[in-house]
Amino acid sequence: MSAVEDLDRHFREVVAGLRSAEAATGRPGGVLAPRTALDLFDAQLESRHTDAAARWMQQQGRGYYTIGSSGHEGNAALALALRPTDPALLHYRSGAFYCARARQAGGVDAVRDMLLGVAAGAEEPIAGGRHKVYGRHELAVIPQTSTIASHLPRAVGVAWSIARAKRLGTECAWPGDAVVCCSFGDASVNHSTAAGAINSACHAAYQGLPMPVLFVCEDNGLGISVPTPPDWVRRAYGARPGLAYFAADGCDPSAAFDAACEAAAHVRKHRQPAFLHLSMVRFLGHAGSDAEAAYRAPSEVAADLRRDPLLATARLLTSAGILTPQQVLDRYDEVGGRVLAVAKQALDSEPLTTATQIAAPIAPRRPDLVAAAARRTSEPPTAPLGEPVTIAQAITHTLADLLGSHPEMVVFGEDVGRKGGVYGLTRGLQRRFGTARVFDTLLDEQAILGLALGAGLSGLLPVAEIQYLAYLHNAEDQLRGEAATLQFFSQGQYSNPLVVRIAGYGYQRGFGGHFHNDNALGALRDIPGLVIASPSRPDDAAAMLRTCVAAAKVDGTVSAFLEPIALYHTRDLHKEQDNAWLAPYPPPAEHVPIGRARAYGTGTDLTLVTFGNGLPIALRAARRLEQQGISCRVLDLRWLAPLPVDDLLREARATGRVLVVDETRRTGGVSEGVVTALVDAGFTGAIRRVASVDSFIPLGRAAQLVLVSEADVERAAGELLSEGPRTRG
Repeated sequence: MSAVEDLDRHFREVVAGLRSAEAATGRPGGVLAPRTALDLFDAQLESRHTDAAARWMQQQGRGYYTIGSSGHEGNAALALALRPTDPALLHYRSGAFYCARARQAGGVDAVRDMLLGVAAGAEEPIAGGRHKVYGRHELAVIPQTSTIASHLPRAVGVAWSIARAKRLGTECAWPGDAVVCCSFGDASVNHSTAAGAINSACHAAYQGLPMPVLFVCEDNGLGISVPTPPDWVRRAYGARPGLAYFAADGCDPSAAFDAACEAAAHVRKHRQPAFLHLSMVRFLGHAGSDAEAAYRAPSEVAADLRRDPLLATARLLTSAGILTPQQVLDRYDEVGGRVLAVAKQALDSEPLTTATQIAAPIAPRRPDLVAAAARRTSEPPTAPLGEPVTIAQAITHTLADLLGSHPEMVVFGEDVGRKGGVYGLTRGLQRRFGTARVFDTLLDEQAILGLALGAGLSGLLPVAEIQYLAYLHNAEDQLRGEAATLQFFSQGQYSNPLVVRIAGYGYQRGFGGHFHNDNALGALRDIPGLVIASPSRPDDAAAMLRTCVAAAKVDGTVSAFLEPIALYHTRDLHKEQDNAWLAPYPPPAEHVPIGRARAYGTGTDLTLVTFGNGLPIALRAARRLEQQGISCRVLDLRWLAPLPVDDLLREARATGRVLVVDETRRTGGVSEGVVTALVDAGFTGAIRRVASVDSFIPLGRAAQLVLVSEADVERAAGELLSEGPRTRG
């Protein structure tokens, strides 16, 4: 007998043995209102039968997801304790919650949604067959694909944004008194992301900042096969400063509903975080392929069966006289038949059929609208137009211009407020625009990015700062697993417009080492849809930052804006006091389209392709090569994702010889993508690259031994030119 059949048989046998209301003993009936009790039971039944249908669909060869909710159906009580307008970021065992919320809101067939997801059907309304997720814009359920705590920082950001949007007088996606619900398993509470997110919520509450988030731990005592130590969750989270703690047996519908109502009311009234700890059981293993017998004793499974939440609700209904035992079974069978009928229809659903169709929601690009948005400004520029500025000054002025033009824009990160940033780029912005719009965060990059993701999702326009590129690496999953996937798994119904300013690259003098001189971009370059902007010149820095903000606002674009620390305050290029690295501050209407490069010179012998600190290196090397009779042109890529392939190919074909000057590492560096793009585009000319050594960057002068130098460029250029005739590809 299968686990599904065993669970079904046990339910039927126990219900058949229940006594009628007149003879029932124990907890009195009427604890839940009859309508609420029936809604809860129906949602639980839909979820349980959907789990069974998913396994049946798998047997038919058209079911691809069998992580079920059986045993966790008590979360239906949580849904009924909340409002259908309260944003929810849900655990993957939240089938009953989803069904209950659909009943609250009306007009949504939760079973059809879930089974189309199981079948990877293109008609599924949230992810469109890309994955099985719980999500619906009409239900304020935000799809989550990895619930190993990675969604908690975003939940904190959503909660923070509700009050902040009101304070700024800007529109918010959620009601002003909304409660943000975020559910997860007991194993996930041990993840550093959960610890950081809950800490950031408590940190905000400690300072008196509104933080209406309800953390819900659905504790079934297992992390796949690993037991959670008894009472660990309560010990870890039951007495945290600023975090109200509520607990209940999640298998008891009345107890779960009462505790959920109390916790939600606390958060809604006090606008402070709470932790709801619901004890659950888990049936059918972790997923369809999980053999529980390998790690669980029969006595443990039998004990869980006695706590079946469906049986607890059936007992409540019969003891209250709402249903007879036979009516319970009839209802069970009626829902089961309806779910099976939907499952049969889902078997015939059409899957996604083309790669283009699959990738369409990842990164929508509407360059004309972005250009129009970039040109709009409601305040005069903060610097005299045409005034020579450094990169640092250009970024400061541009942030001020953008803050003046976009009242929903917020700038935040470590030390960006009163101090004005480690390098002074946000100096004066807090004084001018106030602490509600320019502010410091706690020292946690996951929390910073989560705050940004929640803010963008809620209607704000976040520009977050990560102090150094090396500090991003411990939080990259917030970009990879959360930011980049939201539009993909919601077909654009949800987005998280975001610009992340990141100080990085090498060549910084006097304050270096591998943390402050970091040239590792490989982890960013392979994130689908992520825009990577890499300005080298002051005028480009201003224009490209405007583009990134406009793209965030128009298309929900997520951009990493990489700022070369070593060039922040650079003024000279070829000799001291030549001021050749300064550039006029461009008028607000100027922007740089995503994926467009910038060319220098019209040489016909060699094309130097570069970016970041490589641009001044290449320009200086080009001048010396020209003194040797070698005619060069230099192409600044400016955008590392998407690469400016058309501009690259045009400049490469103009000379037939390409030397890529890449300050990132040879393995996983940008030049790998550049060379591949040329080859894929059919370029048949000569290609060579110089890149930094596959090493971390040491302190002091030794850094120059692993970074690309001008001598490296000149030597490689000579070797390339000596290889013989060229073709222009």
